[in-house]
Amino acid sequence: MIGMTAATRRWFARLTAAAGLLVTLVALLIAPAGPASAHAVLVSSSPVSSVVVPTGPAEVVLTFSESVRKVPGKIRVIAPDGSRADRGEPTFEGAVVTIPVDPAGGRGTYLVSYRVISADSHPVSGAFTYSVGAPSPPPVDSGDDSRADPVVGNAVKVAKYLGYVGLLLVAGPALVLAALWPRRLPRRGPTRLAWFGLGLVALSALADVWLQVPYTAGGGLLDVTGEGFSTVLGSTFGVAHLVRLGLLAAAAFLLRPLLAGSAGRADLVILGVLGGAALLTWPLAGHPAASPAPAVSVVVDAVHLGSMAVWLGGLVTLAGFLLRQADERELGAILPIWSRWAALAVSALLLAGTVQALIEVATPDALVGTTYGRLLLGKIGLFVLVIAVAAYSRQLVRRRAAAGRPAAVRRAIQVELAITAVVLGLSATLVQTTPARTAATDVAGAPSGYFSTTVASPIFSVQVEMDPAERGNNSVHLYTYTKDNRPQPVVEWRATAALPSAGIEPIEIPLLPLTDNHATGEINLPAAGEWQLRVTARTSDIDQATVTVTVPVR
Repeated sequence: MIGMTAATRRWFARLTAAAGLLVTLVALLIAPAGPASAHAVLVSSSPVSSVVVPTGPAEVVLTFSESVRKVPGKIRVIAPDGSRADRGEPTFEGAVVTIPVDPAGGRGTYLVSYRVISADSHPVSGAFTYSVGAPSPPPVDSGDDSRADPVVGNAVKVAKYLGYVGLLLVAGPALVLAALWPRRLPRRGPTRLAWFGLGLVALSALADVWLQVPYTAGGGLLDVTGEGFSTVLGSTFGVAHLVRLGLLAAAAFLLRPLLAGSAGRADLVILGVLGGAALLTWPLAGHPAASPAPAVSVVVDAVHLGSMAVWLGGLVTLAGFLLRQADERELGAILPIWSRWAALAVSALLLAGTVQALIEVATPDALVGTTYGRLLLGKIGLFVLVIAVAAYSRQLVRRRAAAGRPAAVRRAIQVELAITAVVLGLSATLVQTTPARTAATDVAGAPSGYFSTTVASPIFSVQVEMDPAERGNNSVHLYTYTKDNRPQPVVEWRATAALPSAGIEPIEIPLLPLTDNHATGEINLPAAGEWQLRVTARTSDIDQATVTVTVPVR
């Protein structure tokens, strides 16, 4: 910009920042829409874990708590002899994953291993077995190279921690220099800190994108491929991080005049808009965007993050520079203002954190019975301690003792920062931990009351599954097979459940076809007893058959 006047440079910076914001809005509008979910867990499977079925199924169906995405080559079914029993690519339909399997495989125990990506960008992996005819020693998946690398997992947490630290280091100095900094004091120290913070945020975003490839697919730090990058950048996670980098680049043009003390009001407004948009990229790439109330969670998390950055960033700037360089008169004017700002930031932090916890935890049992809940309790305990120290600092300011005792205020602030450094570490771990509301419902495997049987009709056989076969809500899965044990397409399904011994007439079960030969439905059974399940399947305009199954319900 050699030869440009100050006004021209400022106009160019505003134009660049506005262009960056426009690109951001467009990117958010065209970003791939993700379903509402978070840290999906396997809630049921067909066949279920550890079950023994009389004949080999033509498909294995995995049903997750929420929608999931594919990790190429990471879903396998291993036959008892160690060979691959799956045939072709699995199909993904929301929360249901269907794996084609060779139904003519041998008798014995089969291993199903899977790795998928939940809507909040976290990988979900696991394995279970089922047996055909009779159990046998379970096979080993020698081709499974998707195990989580602890180095990658820890590196992801470090990268997120650096992003949080960078955010507060750029927000604090920018706020203090714009509104509280005495004109006579040099601005070099906080200016360098702000640029360092901006660099940390950018570095963290780049590291997040790099690490997301081995984190989701499995592997080490250097197990990164072009296909993996393409998958990550095409996801909501990748778009959010690219938007963050674009906003940082746009904000850098306006940050320079602010740090130099020459920014106009329009510069500050545009910079504030860019900062607010950048804050939204954190929740959009994590749990909040996939919560039961994504719009509320995203806004609340952005407020939580912004309040943290203002409060802690301001404390760092005060402790590192103002309390050392300002005189008693300046501190007497500055500290009361900062005290009010800090009180507002902490209030917003507490309110947003409470709403966020209610959404992510959901129940008291989940708070104490899950890793996420216990980490949250630890964070709350430390935060209470920080609030106590902050209250002491504010008392010093209210008593007008701050000007005469800056060392006491500085020590209190240093204690606050030391504790909040640990709080930030817990936050970086929390965003990588399965939310309590999801972990508490992780019921994958074979429930004790699970019922499964196969009955034959003159033209096909029907496999009937009911889970958990207890009073209350139950899931019903129906599969049809030809005489040679191949999937039998069904044109129309009908099913009813009755309990004659209790005088309960047939209750219709609404059925949803998932594949040509697989339908599912939900029914509430009000009493225990021997329920009569009647299933009718029409396979053509003239062919249909009805089977009746007795299901013992506890």
